Amino acid sequence: MQTLWKRTFFIMCTLVLLASAGCAGPHGRNYGRIMPDGDVTESFEKYQIDSSLNYYISGSDVHPNAIMGLSKAYTLDSTLWKKVEMTSQTLDDLVSNMQMKARIQHGFAMFDNSGNRIGIWYSILSAATSLWMKDDHTVVILTPDLDTYDKTERGRFRRIP
Repeated sequence: MQTLWKRTFFIMCTLVLLASAGCAGPHGRNYGRIMPDGDVTESFEKYQIDSSLNYYISGSDVHPNAIMGLSKAYTLDSTLWKKVEMTSQTLDDLVSNMQMKARIQHGFAMFDNSGNRIGIWYSILSAATSLWMKDDHTVVILTPDLDTYDKTERGRFRRIP
């Protein structure tokens, strides 16, 4: 039963992410996509670093809203992401702190507009984003809302009249 619930939840979240990625951002851009990926989730939760990626965080340095690894072949066009020199210990601290804020985090694979895998993402499901390519190797990736965890907390403890 739990496996069915997880699968259904994952499918629903994928649809939400796809819909938000298609609606956000300026018109006429070359949109990429972000897809749930169990292997990415596992690599983050085993604190595995990929040396071909540059790592970034969004939000708090202690409880980030998202951790992103972007291929070193791409340039990130954003001043909102904070670049992090990632080690296994740093990743352990970040992931553990994120899980203290919200127990269930998920990994995602990021793809450019041509379907090439360009990176990875780790966050709670409600930390939606969109990405688009400015040119061959420059990508714009929006950060999640700063109150991502607050929205989750408000939803979890909502009083029923």
